[in-house]
Amino acid sequence: MPDLLNWLLVFLRITAFLAIFPVFSITNIPVQVRLALGALVAFLVAPVLPPVGLVGADFWKVLGIMSLEVTFGLLLGFVSRLLFSALDIAGAIIGAEIGLNAQAGINPMSGTQSTETASILNYLGALMFLTLNLHHGLLLAFQRSYHFLPVGGGHVRESLLLEIIGRTGQLFWFALQMSAPVMAISFIITLVFAVLSRAVPQMNVFAESFGVRILVGMSVFAMTCQLMAQHVANYLNRLPEDLLTVAHLIGAK
Repeated sequence: MPDLLNWLLVFLRITAFLAIFPVFSITNIPVQVRLALGALVAFLVAPVLPPVGLVGADFWKVLGIMSLEVTFGLLLGFVSRLLFSALDIAGAIIGAEIGLNAQAGINPMSGTQSTETASILNYLGALMFLTLNLHHGLLLAFQRSYHFLPVGGGHVRESLLLEIIGRTGQLFWFALQMSAPVMAISFIITLVFAVLSRAVPQMNVFAESFGVRILVGMSVFAMTCQLMAQHVANYLNRLPEDLLTVAHLIGAK
């Protein structure tokens, strides 16, 4: 019975984690596959954990611990998906700068409406996450998180909230760095056509600038994809450490 209870509690945490992390929670992956993956991870992790001291505990105490495990899994998943939220913001800024925000479509990674540039950046992040084998490192960090955040332990503290707020602030700075080249070239195009409107008043500057903005903007976006990939790789390599940091803050005494 203790082994089964350990497995159930680990299953709840990993399933909540996978439900919010974009690479594993995309609509193309059936719910049955996600549940099976969660059951497999729980089957591998639960035997190495000490038994939970719930002998003689009533129903409400067990239910409370189960709710905590789901909450902790969601918190760890939220921190792990901040990069993809930053990619959504960067894609929205780039789409607005080059005039593609009106042609918004459905992003398969999140299932929400977003610009095409945001979808491209999300695919880039997911591809690099799997190519760099960081899914192995993230699952290993999840297993190590039980050293800092044991089953049934941990509390939501002020230090945790400050950490999450700080990381959310860094998210916007990261998105601004990603979109800075396109923003710069968009400003130059706007300045050039503003001068042309004064030099050639007969020109319909507003209509003529659309094609140039899209052509030049997409060209700059393509040329800076390698630089963006380096930024994404640097952020992705920190994901396991970030997960352990948040687990330590939740489980700190």
